[in-house]
Amino acid sequence: MDDTQRENIFRTRCLINNKLCSLTIDGGSCTNVASTRVVEKLALTTISHTKPYKLHWLSAEGEIIVNKQVLINITVGKYKDEVLCDVVPMEATHILLGRH
Repeated sequence: MDDTQRENIFRTRCLINNKLCSLTIDGGSCTNVASTRVVEKLALTTISHTKPYKLHWLSAEGEIIVNKQVLINITVGKYKDEVLCDVVPMEATHILLGRH
């Protein structure tokens, strides 16, 4: 992998339950994340995180405990996939996909 591509961020739109949502792909991130806002607005079912962890960088309020996940069906054009995401409060995008 070309190291210069690791920092690239790609933004687009996707469909989740036939609703238009923002999608960010960040090659520098290693996790898939869904915003609590999109989970609540679309009434997506969450599951308990198998390995809860703490985040410090995402919130000005300090530490966030990530203890929920959501399985999301996304569609981008003709591409469809099912993605397991950690659920966190964030405003920058609805879905953030890292490299796995």
